[in-house]
Amino acid sequence: MLRSVKSLRDYNLRATDGEIGKVKDVYFDDHTWTVRYLVIDTRGWLTGRQVLISPNTLRGIDPANEQLAVSLTRGQVENSPSIYEDQPVSRQHEAELANYYGYPYYWSAAYAGIPSAYPIATVPPVPLEPTGLADGWTKSAREEGDPHLRSAEEVMGYRIQAEDGEIGHVEDFLLDDDSWRIQAMVVDTRDRLPGKKVLLSPESIEEVDWPGASVHVRLRRDEIERQPEYDGSGVTG
Repeated sequence: MLRSVKSLRDYNLRATDGEIGKVKDVYFDDHTWTVRYLVIDTRGWLTGRQVLISPNTLRGIDPANEQLAVSLTRGQVENSPSIYEDQPVSRQHEAELANYYGYPYYWSAAYAGIPSAYPIATVPPVPLEPTGLADGWTKSAREEGDPHLRSAEEVMGYRIQAEDGEIGHVEDFLLDDDSWRIQAMVVDTRDRLPGKKVLLSPESIEEVDWPGASVHVRLRRDEIERQPEYDGSGVTG
């Protein structure tokens, strides 16, 4: 089933022994267009601390109650590495998360052999240990963060740059809630066609220009206007 990323905002995240917090954002990899992390705001429990939760741990979605269930305990989440709102997520931090939860490194060659993008895992935390992969990153790479990891919240609002000029902006994303891969980007074309929203496949996207706050696509404006329309329902399939 396809779900709107916006529709997941403020969903409650429930551990095996109680609530953790609410979904604030998702981080996706703009190379494979796969959601790598849910950003969870734990205010009311951990004094506003934010944590990253991999879809690897999800075991159910309850739209009626706006709730996501994960195969983690509150203690596991409480002791997990924190993130900082004013800093990008570095590979070093991702490696720490992977080591803590026992995940494979999704950016490594070994991960390519896993048949499902996010097999359900219930592994307990493991001690943080130095790894050659994590420690091999340079200081500059750690400071700059993963160049392919994007905040969906940040990209929403980016201008759409077609081959022959600008047309609208990014309104939302639709993801497959089985694989957690983004299947379409919702584009609001109000600058040219008021009230019309269309769906663009990730395959048509050439580049996400972070400094320029724009998304470059391999289509002309008239081709974008002819893409499938989006009714704004948030859920399809």
